[in-house]
Amino acid sequence: MSPVQTVRGPVDDPGATLMHEHIFGLSPEILWNWPDIPEGWDLEERAREAAGKLNELKAAGIDTIVDLTVIGLGRYVPAVQRVAEQTDVHIVAATGLYTYDAVPPYFGNRGPGTLFGGPDRLAEFFVRDITDGIGRTGVRAGMLKCATGRPGITPGVERVMRAVAEAHRATGVPITTHSESATRNGLDQQKLLAAEGVDLDRVVIGHAGDSTDLAYLEELIANGSYLGMDRFGIEFTSLPDRVATVAALCERGHAGRMVLSHDSYCFNDRFDPDVVRRRHPNYHLLHISRDVLPALRARGVTEEQIHQMLVDNPRRILGGGS
Repeated sequence: MSPVQTVRGPVDDPGATLMHEHIFGLSPEILWNWPDIPEGWDLEERAREAAGKLNELKAAGIDTIVDLTVIGLGRYVPAVQRVAEQTDVHIVAATGLYTYDAVPPYFGNRGPGTLFGGPDRLAEFFVRDITDGIGRTGVRAGMLKCATGRPGITPGVERVMRAVAEAHRATGVPITTHSESATRNGLDQQKLLAAEGVDLDRVVIGHAGDSTDLAYLEELIANGSYLGMDRFGIEFTSLPDRVATVAALCERGHAGRMVLSHDSYCFNDRFDPDVVRRRHPNYHLLHISRDVLPALRARGVTEEQIHQMLVDNPRRILGGGS
């Protein structure tokens, strides 16, 4: 098994891991032009706050988080480095591009089939993030990410997914997705990635836990991928439904194919925090440790199965082991 790349460098054992979280979600053009936004961005202050939340998470038994903030979500790794300096929680950075439709103009105006043509730099940039480091930080990405929204695999999304697949083939780094369970488009993601030569055993279909359709979820598993049961605390699928789905899949022998998380942010300037707290009071990093694991145990999920979902499966995905 290979070492796992983190913001502070490689580690041999990531331990208990939340596989789909975010440190900061930022809107650079807003911050550049209206720095006095009510949400308030001060790097040092927000880094201290985020580190405090991660330190609480460490005390609750979690050793590592995968920060899936990529281009399109306001990735700014220097700020994440400041957080990493103040916490013992390992942070795995990601590369990729988050869009439900078109790619940003930088890529949309260059590359095959575009107005100005030329080579497609998407895969090149993703590979550089993995092999050389992100920007001038030296932080090497340990995960690739792409997204498919309700519109499905649009031409822009397809371009990103093919570039992610190319970067995966070049580096071996695993892939996680944003999927829309309501449209079952995790299956479309698997079909495209497989056609691009991706081993689906190296893919997490993100947000699969939004679904309670066991037939759909078992089809994703049968195709070889892991399920991201990774939106605990977001209540458009209730906690009882999310817990019941994980428990049912464990009962059917699939604990070795699931990972757990919240998809939460330590700070995100795109959401009003007061509104988020009112609508989703359990949308925070401690929900799984405090509430979800006890609920799973009450439904008959064993300690061995919990260990698989929190420790064994993430280690296998991130480290490329069997």
